[in-house]
Amino acid sequence: MSKRMDKKELIESLKGLIVSCQTQPDDPIHTDKMVVKMAEAAKWGGAVGIRANSPEQIAAIKAEVDLPIIGLWKIWHDNTDVFITPTLEACKAVWEAGADIIALDCTSQINAEGRPAYELLEIVKKEIPEAPIFADVSNIEEARRAAEMGADIVAPTLYGYTEETKHIEEPDMRAFAQMCRELGDKVSIMMEGHIYTPEDAMKCMFLGADAVVVGSAITRPHFITKRFTDLLTGYQNNWRDAERSKH
Repeated sequence: MSKRMDKKELIESLKGLIVSCQTQPDDPIHTDKMVVKMAEAAKWGGAVGIRANSPEQIAAIKAEVDLPIIGLWKIWHDNTDVFITPTLEACKAVWEAGADIIALDCTSQINAEGRPAYELLEIVKKEIPEAPIFADVSNIEEARRAAEMGADIVAPTLYGYTEETKHIEEPDMRAFAQMCRELGDKVSIMMEGHIYTPEDAMKCMFLGADAVVVGSAITRPHFITKRFTDLLTGYQNNWRDAERSKH
């Protein structure tokens, strides 16, 4: 594995667009090399970083694309909605696969072990102290707590995925602006989730984001198509149900 960048230098380099390059086995675009091609295209287009899921996909991208990787591992359980790198073992696997940053659920949701998801943050910091931590949260209270607990990056990734926010489909720019104002001098604030146009990404940067993470609007053509067909058929189905589904 190549030598990782200094933590501060790494986070400072992530200013701009980060592209989420992920596929699931049941996606129509899923092939062994698809995420690598996504990452190569993202780099060609000027992305400053990649967000990738699972040790296998992280390692594949790391071998071919010279950009920092925010790594996570989506693992679903029937008794919880916590699925983003939900255990210490998953965090270690992501790190060992070559991720430069570990992303994990830092919400108040209860995980499969019956504990609040955010408790994993302190455990990972103790067990993998050299790893920068990307805290996926759903609201300003969770963002504040993650910053206080020592997260390096905070983003409202799970806004729209928790029980309290699952009815939401659009980004809450006002709440994000508050997050930037309150916490921008303590941690790196990134916007992730519900961003589908360059104009919306630019709004986030204007509000104070250090970077914007975009996935489905760039790398998942089946969801892009579904957004169009949902509208053309009079919103009979919601494409977001497919995006939020367990795999």
